Amino acid sequence: MYLPRSLISHLYLHLLKTHHPLSPPVLLLVALESDALCACRILTSLLKRDYIPHKIQPISGYGDLARAGEELVRPMRTTEGGSGGVVVCLGVGGLVDLGVVLSLQVEEDAQEGMGEVEVWVVDARRPWNLGNVFGGQDTATSTATTQNGHGPRSVRGVDNGRIQQDYKPGRGGIVVFDDGDIDEELGAERDAYCALVQMPDVEDDGDESDGSELESENESEGATNGNGQTKKRKSWSDRKDEDDESEDEDHRPRQRRRSNSSSSINSSPSRPPRRGLVSTSNDLEIPDSTNASPSGSPSRGPRSAVSASKPPSPRTLRRRLLRLRRKHEAVLRTYYALGTSYSEPISSILYSLASELGREDNDLLWLAIVGVGSMELYGRSMTGVGITHLDDSGGSAGWGGERGERIRQVLRDEVRRLNAPDVTDTNRDISRGEASGVIPTTARSPTDTSIRLSPEPRFLLIRHWSLYDSMLHSPYLSARLHIWSDNGRKRLHKLLAKMGVSLSQCKQSYTHMNMDLKRGLREKLLKYAPVYGLDGLVPPTASYGRGREGWGFVRSWGWKACLSATDVGVVIGAILEVGKSGVGGTEVNAWERGGNVEKRVLSDEDGKVESEEWIGRFWEAYDGLENIDVLKSALPTAMHLHRSILRTGTSLLSKHQIRHLRAFRMAVVKEGPDVILFTHPAALTKLALWIAEAVAVQENDKGGGKGTPLVLAALNEKRGVYVVVGTGGGGGPGLGREGRGRNDGREMKRVEKGAEKVRKRKERVERDEDDEEGEEETEDEDESDTDDDDNDDAEEEDYEKRSKGKGYVRNRFGNAFQQVVDETNARVRIDSFEHCVVEVRKEDLTGFLEGLSMKAVVG
Repeated sequence: MYLPRSLISHLYLHLLKTHHPLSPPVLLLVALESDALCACRILTSLLKRDYIPHKIQPISGYGDLARAGEELVRPMRTTEGGSGGVVVCLGVGGLVDLGVVLSLQVEEDAQEGMGEVEVWVVDARRPWNLGNVFGGQDTATSTATTQNGHGPRSVRGVDNGRIQQDYKPGRGGIVVFDDGDIDEELGAERDAYCALVQMPDVEDDGDESDGSELESENESEGATNGNGQTKKRKSWSDRKDEDDESEDEDHRPRQRRRSNSSSSINSSPSRPPRRGLVSTSNDLEIPDSTNASPSGSPSRGPRSAVSASKPPSPRTLRRRLLRLRRKHEAVLRTYYALGTSYSEPISSILYSLASELGREDNDLLWLAIVGVGSMELYGRSMTGVGITHLDDSGGSAGWGGERGERIRQVLRDEVRRLNAPDVTDTNRDISRGEASGVIPTTARSPTDTSIRLSPEPRFLLIRHWSLYDSMLHSPYLSARLHIWSDNGRKRLHKLLAKMGVSLSQCKQSYTHMNMDLKRGLREKLLKYAPVYGLDGLVPPTASYGRGREGWGFVRSWGWKACLSATDVGVVIGAILEVGKSGVGGTEVNAWERGGNVEKRVLSDEDGKVESEEWIGRFWEAYDGLENIDVLKSALPTAMHLHRSILRTGTSLLSKHQIRHLRAFRMAVVKEGPDVILFTHPAALTKLALWIAEAVAVQENDKGGGKGTPLVLAALNEKRGVYVVVGTGGGGGPGLGREGRGRNDGREMKRVEKGAEKVRKRKERVERDEDDEEGEEETEDEDESDTDDDDNDDAEEEDYEKRSKGKGYVRNRFGNAFQQVVDETNARVRIDSFEHCVVEVRKEDLTGFLEGLSMKAVVG
């Protein structure tokens, strides 16, 4: 089931009304990422204000999620002695069947349902698991069956998976929070899924074009005798009795059944499988065989008379039913094969919930701003994990396209509403130059905790670094100036010289720079940055037409600190990836305790020890969002991480260690002082994005495309595995050669499909020539089926155009990784919620990359 955006507070208000002191605590399952962490902070703030007890459980991957389901969720079920309750999944489980993963649907007690456990799913990753979105009802609390007895039991207040105003929560089930995409974009998938759920169960032997073999098997018990001689065909009166029996068999499986169809969507063997589609439908009624079969021999009149007087035979109806089922399954396969992408950040959705409840304040707004800003740091956009091509408006205005800018504009409006300046503050901003574009570095007063808009340049940690280091470590600036080379460093020096800033001045701490230089910095950047291709380096000047598009957000904590939202996102990410100390706890223990710990780490094949270490970092980052002192103490860790990214990326590019394979570029990090830092998938993703953007700029300078997908592997020597991440090459409308290549591929598929239809028609004609007795009826049925084939193919092509015609090249590394695992013997562990991240055994990396080079990794 899914909750529409207009009813976002429906479930929470019911929880608030029905909560009492003996109610079980709300269980929060939270992913180890900045956006989910901010969303968790927002939700726990709401729960604390309403005195609702809750428990937070960090989740590092699918293995952790399954263990939490077995140890924490399953005991909550009333069938297991629990009292039910609410489980909230923040950034976890959107792509898998949560009923199976969380042990809510156990085969031995399938009739008992989910035990009054209600799961709320808030996730920005796509594609959704459609079983959670349009299914997820608790079978034990369902009220009635659909008409004619087909399909699953319905739930009051739920219309084809969509929750209505009269829905009563608290009875169990899986509820997905819709950010608007399900209602607007998944109409075809919703119709296909619901049709498959209501479709009668028919065995599919994979021979849709034929059917004559099945008919011959049904017409007589054994088409040949013991000597291999063919028996006579049965008369119409004999066939009538068998049709009655087959009709009874067709109508038998009217109750709900869960079975995976022969063409179900493949899922990862390492991840929990997606929910199998129930093959039942009431859209197609099987007529009585007494009406379908005449009592005597068929006359050999004109074809039109035969078709007008005879309804379709059971064989024809069965073939049409199978074709209809395959058509709907093709819609779902196409949806899952589109690749991964990201929608609205979950911190923004949770802030919308707080706003709907009238609980919004500066603290919750700041958490939403940090969560939204963190998406860009990890390259998460509508095209999945990959580089994004920003427009000339500067700042982060190009991330997420129009939708991303609308979200940020709403946040800017909220900042103005909740932080209305007074006259004294306005005069003070004018005297400091902040009104004319100087980024603020201090608070307005000792008690100032307000949020302000600031024209943030695309530099890194500028308030805590020198201007030179901030520009040097900026991914945006490094890629476009080719910082990894000596010529790139010279370009940076020339840019500073044209701006009138000496090296001695720009290497001072930014807060101690000359005030006159800081006042004129933005105007000089706007003047000279376009000369070096840095059009989006700073936001444009505010005007009545454009407002403050591209402006960032800054918050003060009195005289203690003044940080931008990007600064906080960088520091929180560094804590999650490296830890406050800058060295992982496992590494420290190994040095202190000697070989015993090293032996224990080497045996950590399933990553449990590493997962425990990451969960410890989660609590440090959780405290950092509330305690400014923790954030300030972690600033050196963030600087150390980004120095390592610049150092490692420069080494790979300058030594030409990036290879160009058939479908992507590939690089391996297996030695150097910083290799231990990149064993964390998020840190490796940042390095991959840094390299991918540099490569894309190089290709663009040479007149190439918009960028090539990149596969980056880092060696984890202690565990004997490579962590592999695949990033997309970016994309958007108008992709030139890349887009034309996809169009050519679709054209080839259409040609192949047409040739396949011609081959099937020839086979039908050959079979029909051998069947002289039923020639007219078979021709009519085949012509009808051929027309249905053409209509189905046209509808599938239209759906494919609608799905892929949005101009986005999505990241399909998750699908490609799974195909390589199925086709090779490579030992691969797929446990990350980010499907473009896998772990490969050290010895199997070469074979894995060879198999991957033949796959489509974007599309």
